[in-house]
Parts: sequence; structure tokens; C-alpha cells
Amino acid sequence: MVVDAQDELIWIDSNGVAHPLGEAATRRMKERKGAYRLMPAPGHVVFMRFTGEDGRRDREDGAIVRLAGEITGPGTMCDILALLSQAGWRGELMVFDGDMPRSIFFEAGNVLGARTSFDEERIGQILFRFGAITKQQLAAILALVRQGKRFGASAVRLGVLSDDEVYQYLRKQVEEIVYATLRVADGFYCFLEDFDETRLVSRQVLSGAMLLMDSVTRLDEMRFFRPRIPSSEYVPQRNPTAISPADEFTLVWRMVDGERNIHDIGRDTQLGEFEVTKQIFKLLQSRHVSINPPRLRGGAAEVIELANQALREVHLAIDAAGLGTAFRKSTAGFAAGAYDELFRDAGPFEDGTLTGRRVLRNAIRLSGAADLQNFLREMLYDYVSFVLFSAGAAMGTERERSLTTSIEPLLAQLRPPSSSTQMRVSHTMSIGQSTLAPESDDDDDDDYEELEIF
Repeated sequence: MVVDAQDELIWIDSNGVAHPLGEAATRRMKERKGAYRLMPAPGHVVFMRFTGEDGRRDREDGAIVRLAGEITGPGTMCDILALLSQAGWRGELMVFDGDMPRSIFFEAGNVLGARTSFDEERIGQILFRFGAITKQQLAAILALVRQGKRFGASAVRLGVLSDDEVYQYLRKQVEEIVYATLRVADGFYCFLEDFDETRLVSRQVLSGAMLLMDSVTRLDEMRFFRPRIPSSEYVPQRNPTAISPADEFTLVWRMVDGERNIHDIGRDTQLGEFEVTKQIFKLLQSRHVSINPPRLRGGAAEVIELANQALREVHLAIDAAGLGTAFRKSTAGFAAGAYDELFRDAGPFEDGTLTGRRVLRNAIRLSGAADLQNFLREMLYDYVSFVLFSAGAAMGTERERSLTTSIEPLLAQLRPPSSSTQMRVSHTMSIGQSTLAPESDDDDDDDYEELEIF
């Protein structure tokens, strides 16, 4: 869930009384009802921990906080994981991406396990992404899980996986959670002393230093690959004159048919997205394959998702540069002009994104559903281009160049045909004169389901 920065604000008045101003701040304070000790801290930081009314730190008051801090960009957590791997402390590293936590459990420099709040990192999705189970098998296992059974035990009971396979994929899940933790661009972390062993799904023993090294290598390589293979949705295609590549590429080479994307090949070969991306990149260098952008199978809904991905990246970059407030004021003024009707009740939100179903609802009223996909490509391409331009102007040449390079693959998919420039101009001019009839939000979900067919 995206939380607006102002929604997290608390005002401390001249009498020292704290007043939550936003919904998120109010909710979080309600969840922490009780007596806290206000710890000494720098003037711009308030740090409190629960003690109960006696004011003393007791075992039952919660784990001791050994480390805590802000995450301001991807890779921030690398140094923290390195420290924990070297220090040999036993405890739980919690990393918050918004209100959503991940936990990594350390002991003597090793990672013993991990937990996640993100659906795509749960064991079932890991197994599916790596091709270990099918959608039908996943559904059958989840049916038992809903009855209170554990996922691994259910998979073994149904004969889908062996105990050894479950254990190996639980290890793979830990690796994926650690990698995702390093990618968090804006959030908060804390390291809590000790943890309850019963919270471990299975006790793994993975070297923290090796996990960190592998994850950092993966981060660096993916940054290197992304200009040519922007996402796992891209589709490799054999070059007609290419001969069979070296044996190490045979498995992936057989799956390259111009239809399967990187994600599909990762599942079909059970190698996963990263390894397939790596191999396809090498095949691109050797001219064995070319790479095609993903087909917009989702129609208008996918156009909005492309714009949201680009907007999210721009806002992460501008926040990492500490320029978010002025930038948002600038773009808000632009959005309130020509895009006022298209974005009505749809954002943009704190991370720059828009609510897809509401943009679709507004777009179909503005365009009359005639060529809705191109209408959205035209409008959203212009909007994303302006946001990127504003960010570049604020951040300076070097950062602008880096951001533009990372965003260009998304813009390439979003970019409308040149022949429709006039349509875009006419739509932009007419939107300010459009009037929408009053309506309720009761049918939002139904509208979205229907509009996805375009």
C-alpha cells in the first residue's frame, strides 16, 4: 500500500504533546498504545521504545534494538547485511517497505531463515516461478493450507514434491527475500536482538557473506542487463542465420521460439528469471538472438501499468536526491491542468502512480471508448515525458542521464505511433473543456474488469 508522506506526519507542539496529523500516523500510534521511553537522540529524530509504566527495559517489553535507520535508495542495506555477517550477532533484521515488513534471521554470521509479507516471495509463488509446480498444483496445495496445513507438508502429502525438494526451495526463498531486501529504495530497517526459534519455517544455514556477495552481484548484473532486456516480459527470438550456441546455452536456446518471454523460459527450464536473463544477454552479444518488447496483451490496463512503472522509478530517484517536495508541487500543477479530468480521483499518489481502474473509467468517458489504448498511450506518454523532464532538470545532468537510461525501455513501449500526434494534441486541448457526469465509486471494480478487454 502506497502511503503519502504527509499521511505519516505527527506534530509535536510547544508543550511536548504529539498530535498525529495523517491516517497512517494515527493508525500506527493506536497500534502502539502504552508507555514508552523517549530515548536521547539527535534533534531531528524521535526514538521511543515500549517499557511499560515502570520505565525500565524488561524482557517482556520487546527485543532490544541494536541498529535502526532510514533506507534512501536501492543497495542501502548492503552495508547493514555486511556488518551483521561480520559481527556474528544473533537477531532479526526487519526491513520495512512502506508498512510491509521482511525479516531475516541471523546467527554467528549465518542466515537461518527469512519471512516476508509480499505474496510474490511466498513459497508457493517461488515454486511456481521456478517451474517446480503448476498453477493447478499450487491451487490444490493452497486448498489444504486454508484448512490449517503447512505448505510444504501439503505439497509432500499430495505427491507434488519430496521433502528434499521442499527444503531446497525454502532455501531458494531465503535467497529471494534477501535479494528483494537489497532492492528496497525507500523504507526503514531495525535489527532486534535475539528471536523466537519457532518463527523459522525451516532452519537453514546460509553464509551471510556469501548471500550478500551473490545478491550484490545479481543487483549489479541486472543493472547491466536492463538497458537491453528491460524486464522479464521481453521476448527473445532466434536470428535466422545463427548456428547452435555453446552447450551451456542449449537448454535456454531450445526454449527460444519468439513466443515465450524471459519469465516463461525461466519457468519452463526451472532456471528462474535471473539466470535466463543472464544467458539471453550473452546470446544477444553473440548475435544468436534478438529481443522484442512485450506485447501489450492487457490493452489499456497494461498501458497504465507501464506508465506507473516509469512514474514509480522517477519518484524513487527524485526522493533519493532529496528533492521530492518541490518536484511534486511542480508536477501536481501540470497534472491539474490538461490532465485534470483524466486523473480525477485517480492520483497521482505519493509514489507518482495512478489508480488504474479510475484512469480507465475517466478515459472511456473522455474518448468514448474509441481507440482507448492509443488514447491512453498518447496522454500518458506525454505526462511521463514531462515528469521525467522535470526530474532531470531538478537532479542535474549526470543523474538525469542515468534515470533516462533506466526509463527509456518503458517509454519505448509506451510511445504512441507518430501518426497519432495530431490526435494527442486534439485530445489534450479538448480535455480541459470536457465535463464528467457525477458518479459514485460503487462500480469501479466492475468498470475495471470490463475495460481490461481493450
